[in-house]
Amino acid sequence: MGAPVSLLRRRPFITVGTAGLLSLLARPARALAPELQAAVRAWAGNAIPREGRVLLDIAPLVENGNAVPIRVTVDSPMNASSSVQEIVIFNQRNPQRDVARFTLSASSGRAEVSTRIRLATSQQLVALARLNDGSVWSHSVDVIVTLAACIES
Repeated sequence: MGAPVSLLRRRPFITVGTAGLLSLLARPARALAPELQAAVRAWAGNAIPREGRVLLDIAPLVENGNAVPIRVTVDSPMNASSSVQEIVIFNQRNPQRDVARFTLSASSGRAEVSTRIRLATSQQLVALARLNDGSVWSHSVDVIVTLAACIES
């Protein structure tokens, strides 16, 4: 005996729906939100951030915003002639824009940091790195949070 006709009609929809959701989650971040642009300008000063060299690694879909693991890596040899001085992470919708600031030097060995953060709701994040030559590099991502954290009443 075959499957009911109604079930056969729903399967393609479920498959297409899941594929559509996954493509939405995997998309790169759009242009920076105005709140993030202001934070980036304040931190970067006269340097113009360029895309590349920085990778902000965070799950695109977060079930619980209370403790979200993130990792930022920067493509740098971390030697005397080329190293990362600072890595910062800003968010769009938490009560405070600064998520984290890390100071590094050539003796750090690797240009990589990781921590756990709180996310108030679905939002955009940006990670920036300032290199010892004064250049600033960035990577931004959109994150969907299903259970929010750090909401102000």
